[in-house]
Amino acid sequence: MTPQNPPSFFSRIAIAIGSFFAILGNARLASDITRLRAGEALAADVPAPEPREVRIEVPVEKIIETRVEVPVEKIVERTIQLRVPTDTAALQVLGLMQREARFVDFIQEDVKNYTDAEIGAAARVVHEGCRKVLKEHFTLVPVRDEAEGSRITVAPGFDTTAIRLTGNVVGQAPFTGTLTHRGWKVSRMQLPQLTDEKAAETLAQAEVEL
Repeated sequence: MTPQNPPSFFSRIAIAIGSFFAILGNARLASDITRLRAGEALAADVPAPEPREVRIEVPVEKIIETRVEVPVEKIVERTIQLRVPTDTAALQVLGLMQREARFVDFIQEDVKNYTDAEIGAAARVVHEGCRKVLKEHFTLVPVRDEAEGSRITVAPGFDTTAIRLTGNVVGQAPFTGTLTHRGWKVSRMQLPQLTDEKAAETLAQAEVEL
């Protein structure tokens, strides 16, 4: 039996008789029959609610991998080639100072029997001649451009052949200190050319007056 095929008359008599006794013994059934007769729809006749899509947003933690590269110090071996200075150039400079300033004569002289005035007068001649040699054959520039007495910072990896640290030297560079001397370095050197290198050994020729 379906709602489209209602029961026949005789079937309804049987249902009514069975329902009569069932209602007498079942209060819940009697209540349901009362609500049905009042026009309340049967639960089976109520259409089921259509399913509704419910969207729930759930926060998701995103993991980002970060690669940190740590610099690794690489030890590089450095080969230092020792260079032997040429004796000829040193002898040439000494010979020039002797010729222009009588430098070797002045140094070799025993000055203890001379007065300070006499030594000062001789030193003036030596100073003038040596200065002339330097100006003619060398171009000198300071190692540091800052004024002496100023505070400077010596950076790591500084050239130890150009900068000498003095005083309380503790720890590693950078160092901050007072510039006590700007230093000197040669940017150009021009010595006379020799036809015989052995001739440079003679700083001053012996003089013979006839």
